[in-house]
Amino acid sequence: MHEWAFAIQKLIRFINDNAMDNPSLSEISKQLGYSPYYCSVQFHRIAGMTIKSYMALRRLHLATIALRNTNARIIDIALDCGYSSQSVLTRAFKDAYGCTPATYRKNPVAVPPHFSKVVLSLKHFTSEGDFCMSNVVLPSYRFEHIPAHKYLGVYEPSATCYGSIWAKHDCDLVTGIVSGFKHCHNIVTPHTAGWTWKNGNRTYFYGTGVGCGYDGEVPEGFELRGEFPASDYIVFSHPPFHYPTENGEVMKRVEELAWNFDPTTIGYEWNEDGCQDYQRHSPEGLGYQVLRPVRKKQ
Repeated sequence: MHEWAFAIQKLIRFINDNAMDNPSLSEISKQLGYSPYYCSVQFHRIAGMTIKSYMALRRLHLATIALRNTNARIIDIALDCGYSSQSVLTRAFKDAYGCTPATYRKNPVAVPPHFSKVVLSLKHFTSEGDFCMSNVVLPSYRFEHIPAHKYLGVYEPSATCYGSIWAKHDCDLVTGIVSGFKHCHNIVTPHTAGWTWKNGNRTYFYGTGVGCGYDGEVPEGFELRGEFPASDYIVFSHPPFHYPTENGEVMKRVEELAWNFDPTTIGYEWNEDGCQDYQRHSPEGLGYQVLRPVRKKQ
């Protein structure tokens, strides 16, 4: 499927147009609606470099063009192009071109400025059935056992979903901490998010599971909760799907089934007084899943 090539080209256009404003990874990823982590992984896979590296090259290109074509002060060019100071631009310029901005301006020899990366090719416009076939099906459910664990994450009582949690938390910082954490649970893996229940209302959290024995560092803004006991979970799921056109419908179908399901019809009851609900979202991997803990009905 070629949709990620189109998606990454869209991100590249956004970075090209906004590089001077130094958009955060969270702002960039919002252009597609994916998590910053997932956008970063796909960008690196398709473009061959990180989002941070590409944006740095784009800003350097804009600064180079301004040095060559305008009489603006170097410090003003640096600030206009998103650098925190003239010295930061000078270091980047020397690393890339072997000379300072001032030296280049006096003698603007040919340098390889970075223009705009293109990741689309003719093959991406060749119809292979990817865009006319719907992947949306009826969601299903199955059982999964999750052993006892703790959870390290950010909890936000005013948030009900992934998008709303970032109004109170730094998306780039949080996802970066979660991505680099070394003591993760093997089932409640990094970027497994979810919900807690209070007075009949769901509130959202984001982070990673950890083992019951974890008593290490708790980053600022994070909470370490649990131990959550071992429990069976009903996994309401949809298989992999085409994110740009099908994500909304897939999430709607899965969550309608999950939140309205009556476990007593199969001999169970919810176990959410002692365990958390979880969410797994990987459109091209496992698809979309909502996990709710249950126990045998007494």
